[in-house]
Amino acid sequence: MIFASLIFLYLFLPLNLLIYFFSRSNTAKNVVLLVFSLVFYAWGRPFWMLLLVFTALLDWNNARHIEKYRGTPKAKLFLALSIIVDVGIFVAFKYSGFFAENINFLFSSALPVPEFELPIGISFYTFQTLTYVIDVYRGDSKAQPLFYKYLLYLSMYFQLVAGPIVRYGNVANDIDGRRPRFNSIHAGLQRFICGLAKKVIIADTAGELVRKYMDADPSQLPVLAAWLGSFMYIIQLYFDFSGYSDMAIGLGRIFGFRFPENFNYPYISKSVSEFWRRWHMTLGGFFRDYVYIPLGGNRKHVFFNLFVVWFLTGFWHGASWNFVIWGLYNGLFIALERVFKDKFEKIPSALRHIYLLLVVDIGFVFFYFKDMGRAVGYLGAMFGFGRTLVDTDLAVTFMNNVFFIILAVLLCAPVSKLLKTASERFEAKGEARLIATETVKNALLLGILFVCTALLAGNSFSPFLYFQF
Repeated sequence: MIFASLIFLYLFLPLNLLIYFFSRSNTAKNVVLLVFSLVFYAWGRPFWMLLLVFTALLDWNNARHIEKYRGTPKAKLFLALSIIVDVGIFVAFKYSGFFAENINFLFSSALPVPEFELPIGISFYTFQTLTYVIDVYRGDSKAQPLFYKYLLYLSMYFQLVAGPIVRYGNVANDIDGRRPRFNSIHAGLQRFICGLAKKVIIADTAGELVRKYMDADPSQLPVLAAWLGSFMYIIQLYFDFSGYSDMAIGLGRIFGFRFPENFNYPYISKSVSEFWRRWHMTLGGFFRDYVYIPLGGNRKHVFFNLFVVWFLTGFWHGASWNFVIWGLYNGLFIALERVFKDKFEKIPSALRHIYLLLVVDIGFVFFYFKDMGRAVGYLGAMFGFGRTLVDTDLAVTFMNNVFFIILAVLLCAPVSKLLKTASERFEAKGEARLIATETVKNALLLGILFVCTALLAGNSFSPFLYFQF
């Protein structure tokens, strides 16, 4: 089940809200939310729920022993057990086939290549459960004494399958102490609908252009068609993933949880370093706090630490060399920006912004193609090796989509912040203006929901891109 589906929007979510808000105690609310989360996760793939529950039970139990034996070798033993089992399961499902294929290639061996179906969300909930046991070991969080509450933290359906990566300390107090408030519920609904629009209206529309050009034979593409395809891919990826994050954060607020932000308008950045401080921020925070700093951070072996982090960042996204190359590609530019920091900062802002967009656009070509031959061929089309600049089909396609492209580009900028500031100033001048503004906002959101519903009813199944990671 996905958020952007009619079953979720008009059956699962309303039923969950109805039973949840008619439950009086927080204990009852937690049980309701846990049951719905497990049903959501088991939808279509019940077996993987057992793996999730096993992982939760293991780390819940180990964390309690870590707290009990704090400061002794036994605490380290239970921490090591969690890390080894969690990472082992993660690697077995996600990377065993990759390792077998590469060993066979290098040594001309004939190892069997496992073909596991990747459990949905394993890349995200593995990191969440690791942060929990590590934080308990460090003393940053207290171990949760009740298993069902820990399982609730790990399995909450609105952030389980594609983040944000929520640390236990972010929600520990909310599990027991949250209270339903109208303003929070209303803000959560607004955020959810905006995220839905990002996915259904922007990302899925951009995806049609991505498939049209990036899945075509690159040798037949005009130069500008190749650039349009790659540009639409960075649009699709941003609105698809940030849309999911908005929906997850919005649902969290409806149910009384405050999740960390995951995106902060990354395409307004002026360096690759800044871009990755704004894109998938909870993943960046994980690698910073649990890999980069423990390795020595900025104190020693800075560039070694940097490339380890970016190798792992790329590899986390998928068991394929294109993701590793993409990760190291980003790490290289971040390293260069550090080496030439003084000179780089003297470059005019507009040029640094263009540089960032070019680096990101080219980088995501490697991200898109698992076949490196096709990636190189596509880059060749982008840079005009023996190609025409434009053709009639591209011109017609561009003109048919020009207003959509302009809208998507504008929404990559903090336009919503400007509108919010303007509306708050308008509302501050009187209650009548406040009522009028809220009426317009609510009517607009209902209109957006209607458009999304119509599009979902007419389109085929379109899962979120980050489900595959």
